[in-house]
Amino acid sequence: MDWGITMTLTKLAAGTAAVGLGAAGALHGIWTFSPWPLAGRAEIARTVVGVAEADLPTPELTAAVAAALGAAAYVVAARADLVPRVPPRGLVRHGAWGVAGVLLLRGAAGLISSGLTSTSRPPEYTRWDLALYSPLCLVLGGLTAYVAASTRAPRRQDPLHVIQTPKNRTNRGN
Repeated sequence: MDWGITMTLTKLAAGTAAVGLGAAGALHGIWTFSPWPLAGRAEIARTVVGVAEADLPTPELTAAVAAALGAAAYVVAARADLVPRVPPRGLVRHGAWGVAGVLLLRGAAGLISSGLTSTSRPPEYTRWDLALYSPLCLVLGGLTAYVAASTRAPRRQDPLHVIQTPKNRTNRGN
């Protein structure tokens, strides 16, 4: 296997997933103070969240989602060495699998709840969930899972099973 091509594909997948997650995080950040690109809070509630305006999450919860998406973008980019890693090391390794799992679960659950079951959600939300939200989560989750699986650390050899030969050994018996 050509590791150069694999690493290039891994970096491309990580960059794509990180940009998608970062863009989603930025949009959620905007929604903490503005309904852009929609007309108002009622339209965001109906189209993006699938609830009545009175049940719309608070700006603080929306900011927490924005921060989580930003952190997820960092974890995916760091896993593919596109950005420097911060300690602890396992955070990035396990975090990438966590991000992939959450996105894949959200994508599958969205398709099931919006596509196969009768839902009390507004039709605008159901349409967007089937056309964009759930498929996007599945794509970003799949890319993240690919990055997590493709960037495994090389296995260390067990020092008890490695045969080592002394350096500069000379034969003194002859």
